[in-house]
Amino acid sequence: MKLIDYHIHSSNSFDCKTSIDEICKKAIDLNMTEICFTDHFNEPIYTPLDVETYVSEVRSAQNKYKDKLIIKCGLEIAEPFRNPDEIKVITDKYDFDFLLGSVHNVENKKLRLYMAKKERLPIYEGYFNEVYKIAKYADVDVLAHFDLMKRYALDYCGNYEFNYFEERIKDILSILVERKIGLEINTSGLRSSLKETFPKVEILKLYKDLGGEIITIGSDSHKSKYLSYGYEEAINLLKSLGFNHIYKFTKRVPEKIKI
Repeated sequence: MKLIDYHIHSSNSFDCKTSIDEICKKAIDLNMTEICFTDHFNEPIYTPLDVETYVSEVRSAQNKYKDKLIIKCGLEIAEPFRNPDEIKVITDKYDFDFLLGSVHNVENKKLRLYMAKKERLPIYEGYFNEVYKIAKYADVDVLAHFDLMKRYALDYCGNYEFNYFEERIKDILSILVERKIGLEINTSGLRSSLKETFPKVEILKLYKDLGGEIITIGSDSHKSKYLSYGYEEAINLLKSLGFNHIYKFTKRVPEKIKI
């Protein structure tokens, strides 16, 4: 089985202390085929990403480990609809392989702060409204952790019911399919009390039913020990839903990998 991880953070992200070199060495130890770094970008509340340093470190690793590991350079862009012109300047300059779009803030508030003193319905409604904006307006390749809000809301007000938000989710997925933006299976939920992927199985099934094909798998690792975590489980889930491929990217061009 080809081990591929398309959502990895390094010490260039505000919330990670693991170096790119350490991650690459761990990936080689795990006999991984390909990894893609996707450090945090466009986070208004945190220390901004030093893009020049980050890209330089990835390029150095690509050269150092070129005979042992395929290494791609990407970004995880928070709310990429917010300042698209500024983002485009950066993404054009550095010629990234892969752009993830994600929601980490709602109304310019971190998710935990946003949900404070709210009930479950408006919490998830507000979050999915931001996800819709990514699908509709953002220039990204894949939507990351579709229903991330459940991680923060689980202990506060519980998980959401898919049926209640099905029409809104269907709208989002339909736009993704139309715009050829992919969907990520983020396995980080499997190593938490959630014990389920981002997104829920129902969302993956609906994406397939709507004609969606572009799927990437990412561990969302912030420590090297979580590289490729849950990969086999994600592959088995995709197969059970009728998917035959996952995808990787080079210079933002998707490529099928048979599973």
